[in-house]
Amino acid sequence: MPNPHISTAPQPEAPADHPRVVRGLLNTAHALDHLFLLIFAAAVSSIAADMGLTQWQDLMPYGAGAFFMFGLGSLPAGRLGDLWGRRSMMLVFFFGMGAASILTACAQSVWQLALSLSLLGLFASIYHPVGIPMLLERSANPGATIGFNGLAGNLGVAVAALITGFLIQWLGWRAAFVVPGVAAMVCGWVFARACPQEVSAPAKRKGGAKVSLSAPLLARALVVMTAAAITSSVLFNFTTNGNGLLLVERFQGVVDDPVSLGFLLALVYAVASLAQVVVGHLINRFPLKRFFMFMVMAQIPMLVLASQAQGWWLLIALTGVMVFIFGAIPFTDFMIARYVDDRLRSRVSGMRLGVSFAVSSLSVWALGPVVKAMGFGPSLLLLAGFSLTTALILTLLPGAAHEQVHTA
Repeated sequence: MPNPHISTAPQPEAPADHPRVVRGLLNTAHALDHLFLLIFAAAVSSIAADMGLTQWQDLMPYGAGAFFMFGLGSLPAGRLGDLWGRRSMMLVFFFGMGAASILTACAQSVWQLALSLSLLGLFASIYHPVGIPMLLERSANPGATIGFNGLAGNLGVAVAALITGFLIQWLGWRAAFVVPGVAAMVCGWVFARACPQEVSAPAKRKGGAKVSLSAPLLARALVVMTAAAITSSVLFNFTTNGNGLLLVERFQGVVDDPVSLGFLLALVYAVASLAQVVVGHLINRFPLKRFFMFMVMAQIPMLVLASQAQGWWLLIALTGVMVFIFGAIPFTDFMIARYVDDRLRSRVSGMRLGVSFAVSSLSVWALGPVVKAMGFGPSLLLLAGFSLTTALILTLLPGAAHEQVHTA
């Protein structure tokens, strides 16, 4: 008896995958995207001292504009990616990021710094709604592709912690923005030469979603994804911007050298990044809703442990925290690839990111004042509350019984 959930309607033939160098540059772009957004957090103490501020907490709110624009800019970036072309938008990403980073290095006051960081966030906003759909549009195994792409992105987080410490110690904080800026422009030049011109913009192609939900359930799924992305982004932004400063506080008398602390933090992120590869390979083997909820619920005991730990025990607890925070990231991109037609993916992704990152940018603005008022221990317990909220939101996600799978 035929399965009523399987549709045998013919699907468009998948085009050949992108050239290897293009796939490599699209993954490298994800690493650069996260690296640029975290240079400021890694260098904030040095910048504060250079600009005459006594505490890093007083400078931290000036970096919130980058994360606000990172969210807000996703809306037009996604629309332009679908209607104008993803290749063209990626070129704007590479060259715009490079130029904005170099401009940030030239800042002479806190407000110049804030404005240039906001411009950096605007160009950074292009990658997620454009680069990831471009990578997925020809992928035969979206889960594995998203997992590896997530690994690349979070290695960028690790490299930000490591390379910024080295550059600050050797050349000063301005070099921490200039060197990656030049690297981004070089990548843009290679991408322009290696990536073939698009025959047509994604919105004009033939296509169809691989798995469909009824219109009301699809709307519910998108609302749940966006709400969960907001709370998850608060955790991601607060931890990735605050972990380096947390290590400085909790490792006093154990490890005090900034470069060594940067290496330890890079090690945490490198180990945690592997979780995304594992999740990418397992995401098709387990019920999506249960798997997602497990990754979120596991964050809670890890955050509680990290709130109390000191020294090397903190390093272990923090690794656990970041394993489950990073491990939860691929789910929303996988759901968009699963439920949304490729012709619309950049716009849907842009809308989701626009709301989630614009709202969660408040966590970057609040990081300094909250830690100054409460300390890191209560702040981490507060984050555990956000994890619990995310899990409760995910209970509303439609299950596998509501899906209609399309096969060629």
